Amino acid sequence: MAGLRTVGAIALTLVVLGMRGAGPSLMVSGAMTAMVATFSIKEKHRGDQAVTLALGLPVALAAMSLGAALSTHTLAGDVCFIALIFVAVYCRRYGDRGTALGLIAFQIYFLSLFGGAGYSTLAELCLALVIAFACSAVVRFGVVAESTERVLKRLRKAFRARVAQLVSVQIDLLDADRDDVEKALDDVRLHTARLHESAMMIQDRLDQGTPDSASASLLQRRVAEAEIAAERLGILILTARSAEQADTLALHLPHAPLPAPGDRLQERDDTIATLHRDLEALRVLVAGPVSGEHGTGVAQLRNRLLGYREEDNLPNAPAAVQDVFRGIGEAARAALGLRLALDGPQDESDDSPETKRSREELDAEDASIAAEEKQDDPHPTGLDRPTTRAAVQVSVGSTLAIVGGELLSPQRWYWAVLTCWVVFLNTSSTGEILVKGYRRLLGTVLGVVAGVILAGVVGNHTWTAFTLVLLFIFAMYFTAPVSYVLMSFFVTAMLGLLYTVLNTYSPAVLVLRIEETALGAVCGMVAAVLVLPVHTDRRTDELLAAVLVRLGDVTGAAVEQLSGGIALDLLDRARDLDTALDNLRASTKPLTHPITPWRARRQTARYIVALLETCAYHARSLAATAELLPYSKSVAADPRLKLAGRRISQNIDALVARVTDDTGDGVAETGASLAAMLEPQLPESPRHDRVTGRVLRHLQRLDEGVIGLARPLGLRIATPAKKEPARSAAR
Repeated sequence: MAGLRTVGAIALTLVVLGMRGAGPSLMVSGAMTAMVATFSIKEKHRGDQAVTLALGLPVALAAMSLGAALSTHTLAGDVCFIALIFVAVYCRRYGDRGTALGLIAFQIYFLSLFGGAGYSTLAELCLALVIAFACSAVVRFGVVAESTERVLKRLRKAFRARVAQLVSVQIDLLDADRDDVEKALDDVRLHTARLHESAMMIQDRLDQGTPDSASASLLQRRVAEAEIAAERLGILILTARSAEQADTLALHLPHAPLPAPGDRLQERDDTIATLHRDLEALRVLVAGPVSGEHGTGVAQLRNRLLGYREEDNLPNAPAAVQDVFRGIGEAARAALGLRLALDGPQDESDDSPETKRSREELDAEDASIAAEEKQDDPHPTGLDRPTTRAAVQVSVGSTLAIVGGELLSPQRWYWAVLTCWVVFLNTSSTGEILVKGYRRLLGTVLGVVAGVILAGVVGNHTWTAFTLVLLFIFAMYFTAPVSYVLMSFFVTAMLGLLYTVLNTYSPAVLVLRIEETALGAVCGMVAAVLVLPVHTDRRTDELLAAVLVRLGDVTGAAVEQLSGGIALDLLDRARDLDTALDNLRASTKPLTHPITPWRARRQTARYIVALLETCAYHARSLAATAELLPYSKSVAADPRLKLAGRRISQNIDALVARVTDDTGDGVAETGASLAAMLEPQLPESPRHDRVTGRVLRHLQRLDEGVIGLARPLGLRIATPAKKEPARSAAR
């Protein structure tokens, strides 16, 4: 959608300027302005977008006028450019609007250098800017209209599709031969990660895309439940086909040891056939229609799957296989809740007693949702503020780039400054800047080769060149989330075509482009390393501590509620944990990049992130179970759980102290298995004992994950000598 909006704005600008008889130079300036006016605005509400676009026009006119006025004053122009760069980066602290206006100011000033703006052409350039902004508004609000509500609607549809895809690959995991288990599990990992990405994208749009906070909270809860249930089903299937309980780490760490194969499904063709049938039914239930000619059939599937939430409806099979059927029942309940949240009330005439009970639970949960205020975290000040630090770094790097660029080419030095600016965008550590600079240079080299070939093919065919430019701009947007190298490739190839349009193309110009890009990347890296550096280790430690704190919050609050304490906003805390974990995962990319020379650190970083993903899964599962407590007949508070969670909380606190203070005197305590607290399950045991057992297993895996984190983080592990009284009391 972003690519279509940008291409549409550029095309409309070119048409209007072409009808006015504008020359190639003016058309290039108008096209680049339309691109800047479109891609720089990231706000979610259309009203906010309109205000920012209206404010961007005078900012653009001022930047173009300033560039034209200083075009003959080299020193003053360079000093002004550095000051403008500092202000543009510093304005990011004011959110999306400040970021957009700063980006517009920088890019239009850069355009004045690229197009050689002067007093003689200033009036025509300013008119082209006005036309470009107007065309951008027409496309944004008319031709390719977009709203947060529409985006959220598409995301919800995509989330359903992701759940259905995950169930499909879980069926493949069930069917896989021993030699194909690893490949099938890789597919499960991939689709589990994609489902999580979809859930986080929905989370980002909830506040703006829903009518009120209650609707946002309801949808957040239903999406979280569906994600957790679908992810848990994969673990249960892996366990059912194994000889032992599958370690959740296998779902998050590639090439993790697989559990030994078992025989629980052997010679049970009827059970496997039933599992196949019900997993396919679950996939249809998630993605299929809810009304119309297939409505009754889907209702029957739903009734059958929800029946597995009752013990009497489970088939005669080993306990691990019965857990899969229970997991299907819980996933069907999550799918029902998601349907109700997304599509509203449905026909209940075909409901079975089990389905009615699930609806009653969901209705009770819906009625309890109320908006809750969230406390803002304290923000850093001064040079500790990321925007201030980045502004200083970019200014220093750009100064170096101007000096070096002038030595390379007095006419094309601004390419070095642009590269220096770009490598600092959306980066927060030295390692990220180094990786981004390397990718920018690689994409530029490949783009130059493509530019040389295309320039020879296009020749003097201006409109052919503009058509290819539009195609490359769309490709630039389409590939940006996938590969920064590809995006840089299309940017450079597009610039080669623009040089052709301006009749300034030559192989020497494109070679100079490589040299200026390399210089800008090096200057950016030097500034990042020497000026107020944020070392990758320090950044990852900060984010790691944040993840651990969030993990402790979710676990502690869930255990408190499950043991009979007060109810808290568990799913909000779980999503905060997911957000912190995503930030950590992004910050470790320089450590896990293939070019890093420290392979041991790369493996350690991957292992730590995978362990944290495993811990986050179990914490989310605890939160989802605790959310059911006030409304479900199958979940009951158990005071034993508070004792079980105490050790986990203490160990997480020790890990946080180790990461933040780098102290070596902390200790992570191990002890008896938390699952040993569960009393033997007897046939006459009440239903909630089984749920307590599930909770204890989640706590046990969480305990093991936290202890696993202690080893690579250098925290001493100890087993207290006197633990028997506590274990006896637990029993």
